[in-house]
Amino acid sequence: MKEGRFWTKEKDGYVRCTLCPHHCLIAQGKTGICRVRENQGGILYAPTYGKIVSLAFDPIEKKPLYHFYPGREILSIGSVGCNLRCTFCQNWQISQVGFRDVSLQGVTPQQLVELALREQSIGIAYTYNEPFIFWEFVYDTASLAHEKQLKNVLVTNGYVESAPLVELLPLIDAMNIDLKAMEESFYREQCGGSLSPVLATIESAFRWGVHVEITHLVVSGFNDRLELIDSLVNWVSGLSPLIPVHFSRYFPHYRMNNPPTSLAFLEEAFRAAKRKLHFVYLGNVWDETKSSTVCPLCGKTVVIRRGYAVEVVGLEGNRCRFCQAELPFAN
Repeated sequence: MKEGRFWTKEKDGYVRCTLCPHHCLIAQGKTGICRVRENQGGILYAPTYGKIVSLAFDPIEKKPLYHFYPGREILSIGSVGCNLRCTFCQNWQISQVGFRDVSLQGVTPQQLVELALREQSIGIAYTYNEPFIFWEFVYDTASLAHEKQLKNVLVTNGYVESAPLVELLPLIDAMNIDLKAMEESFYREQCGGSLSPVLATIESAFRWGVHVEITHLVVSGFNDRLELIDSLVNWVSGLSPLIPVHFSRYFPHYRMNNPPTSLAFLEEAFRAAKRKLHFVYLGNVWDETKSSTVCPLCGKTVVIRRGYAVEVVGLEGNRCRFCQAELPFAN
């Protein structure tokens, strides 16, 4: 197996993983919170290196990335495990299991890059489960993809330490980062993590020049409060009002059985966010007007989205065809 990066030896055969903020102290034969970084003989290994559970060609909008090569498809891969324990996890069947719990398919970076090139994908998305916990495979694959002028996309919870993030960022073209709540208690009680590292990841990626979009799952009874929405919007707009934000509707999953998010509240959140952010979208909701992109300068629709059916009607490169305003698009 592949030896992991970002760890230290400790006493009595223990190792300390420093990949994410948990800094798990791991006994021999055990894994960290993520279930996929294992201490074998006093060495930290990455047993999911080259092992995936999901592979598909997805619309880039499914990530969701609405301002990154709209209407194109991207080769998408995922493995198992996650370093958070969200009670409402929408993908728990693979994110909340370990590498011995499911059947995994072997694949090499070379095979993935060749497949992406052969199928004329724009690149490779590391998604479905948390990509940072199989950092070594993402790094090796992204390096080869980068050499071949393919795009690299991370769909992530953003829960990672600065050193591994900074080492990977030069290879990454776009990230959708899941910002779960602007509240430490929510992260602690519902996700088993903390807020501040996620904010640091968003800011670092944006400052580096990575195309960043943010997803916020609005969970009924927990983070569906306007003061939390306002806090999120104020923080994002302080970084840049051009960052696209996706408010996504929650449905009962995993350990949480609260009712689906109120459509009325999502509408209210949408209106509140639009006061300070130029690009706000609603996800898990069939609403063409709140999925399409409107130029903030002239008000014309430049990208129409009906589910995953996408029609680019008003873009010339990254400019509005109608008023020539520069828009935050990579295409």
